[in-house]
Amino acid sequence: MACTTILVGKRASYNGSTIIARNEDSPNNEYNPKKLVVIHPDEQPRHYRSVISHVELELPDNPQRYTSMPNAVAGQGIWGEAGVNESQVAMSATETLTTNERVLGADPLVELVPAKGAPGEEGYEPEVAGGIGEEDFLTIVLPYVHTAREGVLRLGRLLEEHGTYEMNGTAFSDADEIWWMETVGGHHWIARRVPDDVYVTMPNQLGIDEFDLDDALGEGRDFLCSADLRAWMAANHLDLTLGAEGLGADGVHARFNPREAFGSHSDRDHVYNTCRAWYMQRCLNPSQDWDGEYAAWTPESDDLPWAQVPERRVTLEDVKDVLSSHYEGTPFDPYGEIGTPEQRRRYRPIGINRQSQLSVIEIRPDAPKACQAVQWMAFGSNPFNTLVPMYPEVDATPEYVSNTCERVTTESFYWANRVIAAIADPHYGDNENDVSNYRERTMALGHQVVRETDAAVSAAAAGEVEGLLEAANERTAASLKEETDKLLGKVLFTSSNLMRNRFSLSDH
Repeated sequence: MACTTILVGKRASYNGSTIIARNEDSPNNEYNPKKLVVIHPDEQPRHYRSVISHVELELPDNPQRYTSMPNAVAGQGIWGEAGVNESQVAMSATETLTTNERVLGADPLVELVPAKGAPGEEGYEPEVAGGIGEEDFLTIVLPYVHTAREGVLRLGRLLEEHGTYEMNGTAFSDADEIWWMETVGGHHWIARRVPDDVYVTMPNQLGIDEFDLDDALGEGRDFLCSADLRAWMAANHLDLTLGAEGLGADGVHARFNPREAFGSHSDRDHVYNTCRAWYMQRCLNPSQDWDGEYAAWTPESDDLPWAQVPERRVTLEDVKDVLSSHYEGTPFDPYGEIGTPEQRRRYRPIGINRQSQLSVIEIRPDAPKACQAVQWMAFGSNPFNTLVPMYPEVDATPEYVSNTCERVTTESFYWANRVIAAIADPHYGDNENDVSNYRERTMALGHQVVRETDAAVSAAAAGEVEGLLEAANERTAASLKEETDKLLGKVLFTSSNLMRNRFSLSDH
């Protein structure tokens, strides 16, 4: 899956919250309708079987209620993607990552091996299940953890036991911490706590650029990893660090660069991955040297920082903007007029046509305990949609965001955006103002609903809280539907008048 992630530490965010956010993008020429739902403990499986890898595992008997962004059309598995549980722990899974041949040779991915022949036949070989992957992660981890750190450790144990068939990055957050976890080969993993004063940009590329093995294998304050990581690295000569400082007797440095050891630096990265991180950081640290022949960092730089301190506090609007971006203000904007036709198609934008959903989850330490988490959500192509808040501590989500099905209907928020994007895209400049105004109105109302609901929850009795949160979600959804219907009408009218078979003489 092709996705983009941004993480914002609590001292870097506008309101002191931890923020984890990710676009879920489907593969080329594929679209995956999504919905936002609440999964109750009695709906959580106790025996789990993956559709893709056929791996089977027993799940604990004490799941928590949690939100999920699953596929709306059955057939490929759950793909829960992003959610918040009752402990106000958030999870975003996953960002597909790159690796290299040395890693895959040292710890091959655990892929499904189909059966050969039929039982009873000569030469029959039974199926061998694969490992766990993006299809599974949220469902088998989020309901069972009570802190972000617990999320890392539970997923780590499952990876070591069952392996994985793909390289993935996963984010966990609570009110205090954000952890970013990356799989390394079939069974190994690393994780780093995001410093409180930075933001992190993650395209589809292994990203952590500094790691402390002594901490990870010792106290684990800021780094965690699989228990045998150091020995495995030594046995397979994976540490590429030069110099003797910090070098252990086994030939592995205490501090090393995982991106160099486990990641990739291919030409494909330069047109698909590094360019996205470059643009996000260009937006959040604009005074740095990004442009020109001799810029410190270019769209093809392999040494872009994993984390940076922003030049000002990062807002939800900043997060939405960078995750909707298409290189605005540069020659590389596919909707722009600055560059040449070749430049406008050179780099993969962040905001693309095949986006499925965006979840921006903030855990707010100063909010009432019952509603610290807010899952801001969007469906479809980000350049043409909006972001609205949903409180996750509810029994059910509004129909407009949960009723997605295979049938195309504008009564569903997902499909309404798909239709709007397809109509507006060919005439982007003519529709841009209406889309921008729509986003401003809906996000402003979202902030208003959150502010007013927080105040009501603070004054309410315990038994009244869930009803207040559900009412807030319904209010947001009703307004969202009204504004989305209006936008659909506007872009339909504008684009209809720009059709190629228009003729200006009146029929009257």
